[in-house]
Amino acid sequence: MTPSHEQLFTELKACVLIPTYNNAGTLAAVIEGVLAYTSHVIVVNDGATDGTAGILERYPQLHLLTHNPNKGKGVALKNGIRKAAELGYQYAITIDSDGQHYAKDLPAFLEKIQSEPGSLIVGARNLEQENMPGKNTFANRFSNFWYWAETGKKLPDTQSGYRLYPVQQLAKKKYITGRYEFEIEVIVRASWSGIPVTHIPISVYYAPGDERVSHFRPGRDFTRISILNTFLVLISLLWIRPRNFFRKLTSREGWKDMWRMIFVNPEETNHMKAASVGFGLFMGIVPVWGFQLAIGIPLALLFRLNKALFLIAANISIFPPIIWFASLATGKWLLGDNDWSFSISGMTIEYAKQAGIAFFLGGTALSIVTGITGYILTYFSLLLYRGRR
Repeated sequence: MTPSHEQLFTELKACVLIPTYNNAGTLAAVIEGVLAYTSHVIVVNDGATDGTAGILERYPQLHLLTHNPNKGKGVALKNGIRKAAELGYQYAITIDSDGQHYAKDLPAFLEKIQSEPGSLIVGARNLEQENMPGKNTFANRFSNFWYWAETGKKLPDTQSGYRLYPVQQLAKKKYITGRYEFEIEVIVRASWSGIPVTHIPISVYYAPGDERVSHFRPGRDFTRISILNTFLVLISLLWIRPRNFFRKLTSREGWKDMWRMIFVNPEETNHMKAASVGFGLFMGIVPVWGFQLAIGIPLALLFRLNKALFLIAANISIFPPIIWFASLATGKWLLGDNDWSFSISGMTIEYAKQAGIAFFLGGTALSIVTGITGYILTYFSLLLYRGRR
């Protein structure tokens, strides 16, 4: 063990957390690698049915948690984080037991947390290297996109299991997931709660396909992750974005940021800024509720719009009842329908159909008019302030 590294782990109140399930072939090497840097190690045996228990008996100095039966990686991580907090640690670096992570990267996490205390640090892998499964690369890019949609922030590798968690801030939270999708939930909710989420580059070893051991179940786990992302996007749309928007409105720094973003940044033309605002207003009203970000963000990327301006303008959707009523009223006006009478007993399929047509027609028309108006007002405001840039 390197004394300087052990001392730094002690000074920073950091430990290493190893969740493991049926990785007896690589577990001992992982533990030996970690012990070369620190004795502050917690292992969670998540109901392993191979030789894991026998291997762990060789290391009585470890803090050991045992699940019986298997409860899932997410539960193992949650219990490990809570145990680290109980033991007085401030940080826990999680490392997978399948041998793909290198203990030599542990000092890089410690160096990073010294410069950015209180952060959650994700170890970003090189996704283009040899033996990296193609499906992993696609899944990671897909996950990165949804993390950005849910938080407005970017990470290059949201699925990496090599991370540093600020355990005291995370241990008391209640989580809704218990398997692989927990690693997505925890970074999204950390970001929502104001914990800085950053990354460092790490090395990674991917064994050839016939040697690789993975407990990820593509069909079932990908479905669970997709459901989680849908749920998180809805929370972001209905609560987090409105909350952050109001915080900006009541913050002097928020007003300064928006002013610089809209009027000062010289890298974008007046047309591009105005188009970003107009498109955001359009997507915030158009009647595709629940999917505005899922549709609008890829289109904003495709047309190279200012994504921050797009998201700010799309916050017009924070008042759904007002927009829904305005959409219905606009639709009825366009259809020449002046009948606003309503009763539960009079609710028929035909009535619902007519109301639905009016709502979608009115919402579409309202979104187009609002988007065009937003574009025109923004464009001419920029002309007055910035000139013909």
